[in-house]
Amino acid sequence: MTAMNEEQLKICARWINESRKGVVFTGAGISTESGIPDFRSPGGLWERFDPSELSFQNFQSSPRSRRLYWEFYRENWRLSKDVKPNRAHLAVADLEKRGKLIAVITQNIDGLHQAAGNTAEKVFELHGNMWEVRCLSCNALYPWEEIFNDLEKGKEVEKCGHCGGLLKPATVSFGQSLPVQTLRDAQEYCKICDLLICIGSSLVVYPAAGLPELAKSSGARLVIINRENTPVDRVADLVIRGEAGKVMSKILRLLDAENG
Repeated sequence: MTAMNEEQLKICARWINESRKGVVFTGAGISTESGIPDFRSPGGLWERFDPSELSFQNFQSSPRSRRLYWEFYRENWRLSKDVKPNRAHLAVADLEKRGKLIAVITQNIDGLHQAAGNTAEKVFELHGNMWEVRCLSCNALYPWEEIFNDLEKGKEVEKCGHCGGLLKPATVSFGQSLPVQTLRDAQEYCKICDLLICIGSSLVVYPAAGLPELAKSSGARLVIINRENTPVDRVADLVIRGEAGKVMSKILRLLDAENG
């Protein structure tokens, strides 16, 4: 189970065909083909920004940390604003259209599953969405483009025009809790699914990384598709080593052949 081969792909395609309540769980590795760099990889943003400086507590308490945080987000938006869904995102959307998915659970903040065609209500974003900016006090929504343009002009981000609260991208920062209802919904889908396909996640960031094991312990088949080893490989029913786009494209072709 250490390298991708045709037999593994056929097994995965067969399990998808047999599934009635499939769930896909995705991490950063599904989006790298779209040009979104993994923050932790060489050349990623964590080489230029200290994650500890960008904690939620620092954001709330320190004007200096807020300025640094917005500089980080200006760079993040600049890198990501023109990206498009890749083959793997489109394959996941295709699985939903075939009636094979009841949910997509993602650690990603890029919104590419929705852009690829997955139903927004079926996508559970554990770490939030980078294309939303909200007030931390009254939850008012602000257009990210306006804030990005102000940052590009060297302006500071103002406080909420409704209540004077702090504005922040609607993503989960270090030290900030995951959205309670989103996590609860994701856990429920993992408990009832009959197949969980985990794509492009290193499975080291908790509590999200515990969801595949929850699905497995609840009776689902567990497939892991990733370039590198993960700590959950030991309990998976099938581990496919490879690039997300390449693997998922081949699995779709096998599904088409099976359903001829």
